[in-house]
Amino acid sequence: MQFSSRLPIAAHILMCIVRFGEDCKITSDFLAGSVNVNPVIIRRTLGQLKKAGLVRVEAGVGGASLAKPPEEITLLDIFRAVEPKEEPLFHFHENPNPACPVGREVHGILSGYLDAAALAMENQLRAVTLQQLIDDLRQKEMTEKSSSS
Repeated sequence: MQFSSRLPIAAHILMCIVRFGEDCKITSDFLAGSVNVNPVIIRRTLGQLKKAGLVRVEAGVGGASLAKPPEEITLLDIFRAVEPKEEPLFHFHENPNPACPVGREVHGILSGYLDAAALAMENQLRAVTLQQLIDDLRQKEMTEKSSSS
């Protein structure tokens, strides 16, 4: 199974805003250098995050900042901000053969299991905050510093 890279890119952007926001202006060019993508992708993603109320973006070289504290932003918030709305996680093939006993029942049988899987994923994303990601980052930075000393 493969998902788009939108959620990891958006999380990367938000982590950069927190990590570097006090030291420099967080511009799309700065973020593009960290994420290693075209600044257009960064601007599009920032627009989605802004629309969702997760960031503030000042025009020009004003930069980006969080609109909420990192402990109030979950991975589910980020996912919902950047992934297409109203599309189910799993897509059924459209025309199974109704004359086949499997084709006739496959959607009804699978849908409960797939809905449960989607709910489990949402619950996991809801349980992780941006603050936890930042704490993990800081821990890794401290571990790297102590191992290089």
